[in-house]
Amino acid sequence: MRAYNRYSKRGFTLVELMIVVAIIGVLAALAIYGVRRYMASAKTSEAKNTIGAISRGAAAAFEREIAAAQILAPGGTSTGTTHDLCQSAATPVPAAGVPQGTKYQPAEADWDSPNDQTGWRCLKFSMTQPIYYQYHYSRDANVVAGAPAVGSPGFEAAALGDLDGDTVQSSFARGGTVVNGQLTIATQVYIENEYE
Repeated sequence: MRAYNRYSKRGFTLVELMIVVAIIGVLAALAIYGVRRYMASAKTSEAKNTIGAISRGAAAAFEREIAAAQILAPGGTSTGTTHDLCQSAATPVPAAGVPQGTKYQPAEADWDSPNDQTGWRCLKFSMTQPIYYQYHYSRDANVVAGAPAVGSPGFEAAALGDLDGDTVQSSFARGGTVVNGQLTIATQVYIENEYE
């Protein structure tokens, strides 16, 4: 009878408690890593989606037919329509530099400068939500040094960011080149230091 009572009041041993604490610690570390990775992935998806939108704007601008304004003599004909890429955006957004670990709230004037009929206005592109990245649109030149070279005529849409504010930048770029009168856009976004 005594032996039965002694074992019925028995608790956990120190070894069992240490194993449970170790398991909980490992699970917490994995959860923290997973959440951080998920947050970084959500932030980088902003850059990928925006670069895709800028590229689609460049393709739409190229597909628009441009006709030169002309005064025709009676019985004369005009020149044919042409296709052309938008010129480079005068300034990146934000113009002050890459946001470092913060978001930037773009103003309407960032995208739609009345003195600039090229760039963002030609692309018909703007954003109203806060952004983590600095966005560029360049014609016939690369913004991101390691990205595939842009032909002439061609364009590159790029995003530069510093999500954690440590001065190490991540770069995203997507380009396109006109070949034989057709615009060919890269199938993938070039990424360097995605999660920096």
